[in-house]
Amino acid sequence: MLSDDLAISYAALPERFYTHLVPTPVANPRLIRFNTTLAAELNLDVNGLDAATLAAIFSGNELMPGSRPIAMVYAGHQFGQFVPQLGDGRAILVGEVRDRSGKRRDIQLKGSGRTPYSRGGDGRAVVGPVLREYLVSEAMHALGIPATRALAAVATGEIVVRERRLPGAILTRVAASHVRVGTFEFFAARGDTDATRRLADYVIGRHYPHLAAGANPYLDLLRAVVLRQAALIARWMSVGFIHGVMNTDNMAVSGETIDFGPCAFMDAYDPLTVFSSIDHQGRYAYANQPLAAQWNLARFAETLLPLLAPDTAEAIRLATAAVTEFSTEFDTQWLECMRRKLGFFTEEEGDAALARGLLDAMHQGQADFTLTFRRLCDAADGTGADPAVESTFVEPAAFRQWAQSWRARLAREAHPAGERAAFMRLVNPAVIPRNHRIEEAIVAALHEDFVPFERLADVLSRPFELAPSAGEYAQAPRAEERVMQTFCGT
Repeated sequence: MLSDDLAISYAALPERFYTHLVPTPVANPRLIRFNTTLAAELNLDVNGLDAATLAAIFSGNELMPGSRPIAMVYAGHQFGQFVPQLGDGRAILVGEVRDRSGKRRDIQLKGSGRTPYSRGGDGRAVVGPVLREYLVSEAMHALGIPATRALAAVATGEIVVRERRLPGAILTRVAASHVRVGTFEFFAARGDTDATRRLADYVIGRHYPHLAAGANPYLDLLRAVVLRQAALIARWMSVGFIHGVMNTDNMAVSGETIDFGPCAFMDAYDPLTVFSSIDHQGRYAYANQPLAAQWNLARFAETLLPLLAPDTAEAIRLATAAVTEFSTEFDTQWLECMRRKLGFFTEEEGDAALARGLLDAMHQGQADFTLTFRRLCDAADGTGADPAVESTFVEPAAFRQWAQSWRARLAREAHPAGERAAFMRLVNPAVIPRNHRIEEAIVAALHEDFVPFERLADVLSRPFELAPSAGEYAQAPRAEERVMQTFCGT
């Protein structure tokens, strides 16, 4: 038995927040991968369950004891345009568990069939996007970035029709919760202040219980979400991650990264990089992500206005001040990330300019983001490793000039060079989920070969280490291997 306590606390809210329904059975579920480490964290007892039983459970064919599944409703601004009703169109929340730390965690099936919010879709997922989300969400976790997790990937034994016929799959996603900015927008757009208040109280109770006793807990909630999102986006940027579709329905109020659709990690550094096939104007380009996040938070603030103060003008003043905090907090968090990546233990006034100077040199020299920072770890030991860093640049002159300022800055640090280099290797990953490697795993999986997926998943689980046998995963793609577009998969 997996659990005898899967009660969904969200279902204690009024029924206009969700719909009760069960997953649509699939023809022939087969387990692709099960995350035993995560299962242990969640206190799920899977001992004695074979692959067939796990496949039945995590395809939705067999409900876990105590499960009363629901699909959640929400709205959202998609690429700036408000859509008044969205919701779990192909996902079903099958239960909540308390993990080893006592925190409540959602267990959700993605690709589990039609719901009242499918908007004409089939409610299914295909193997490619399922494997992409499994790989990237688990890589983000291993990188130390708050993110939803992947518990299981299951092949359904059915064909799903998109632009072509593709094998179906279901992902089991684990989240701190699935409440989004768009969830608040759904009720605020309908003028349902009671529902907005109930939702805010639920979020405070689940994610920010220390705020409940404050003089203005709803303002405190807004500020807490703003600060968490600022830290989250700064950490994304520090590893070259591009979410790709930062709509308000893809912003979790818990502060986790959610919805890994057309996401990608940069290879060569370019602040205007866009991979998402649907982001035609570059709204969610790498460098635009802080602006996009703050815009989303302003929409969140708008939903809370009736709760912030009886006087509308005062509520707007409070909300504006809270959302404005994002920029300062983001800058602080980003600079802290960059100091760690550059090997600085102390703070100096010129650190931000020095960090930006390296990024400018990388852009000019078309240098690989991850390789440059990783090789700087060796260069921090002395100039002998500089040629390896320079080899990532088409034209290394700008790096050489920058490196002089960097070494002068390092000389003012008290820590020995070897200790500094070791510290840097803990924050500059050796391996990331590179687009071409993910694509390689997906193409193989379409031919029933899951070995590349399994191997990549194992390598990504230890991103700051790299066994000699796995050195190929650290390499940037050759010109012919580059993946220039990623897709939502819906």
